[in-house]
Amino acid sequence: MAAKPLSKTKIVSHLAEKASTSKKMIVTFFDELHKLAVKEAKGSAGKFVIPGIGRVVKAHRKARMGRNPQTGEAIKIKAKTVVRLRPAKVLKDAVLK
Repeated sequence: MAAKPLSKTKIVSHLAEKASTSKKMIVTFFDELHKLAVKEAKGSAGKFVIPGIGRVVKAHRKARMGRNPQTGEAIKIKAKTVVRLRPAKVLKDAVLK
């Protein structure tokens, strides 16, 4: 059985302990980081970098042909904008070692 990922509560507790600060301060940090990431990704640059972790990138998918998995019928999938999370090289190297 695979291990469960850390919950938000456990992450906040761990960081509060390591940084010798309150859990409330860590929650505020995450909330502000989220707001900043959304603002920057929605902006003209279309991306937001978290040093050592990776980048949030707004990307465009072209229209394409796909298949309905139930009927096998060919369907047209519309073009759309998606959000991608691209890991930093430092993170990939550390995780895959």
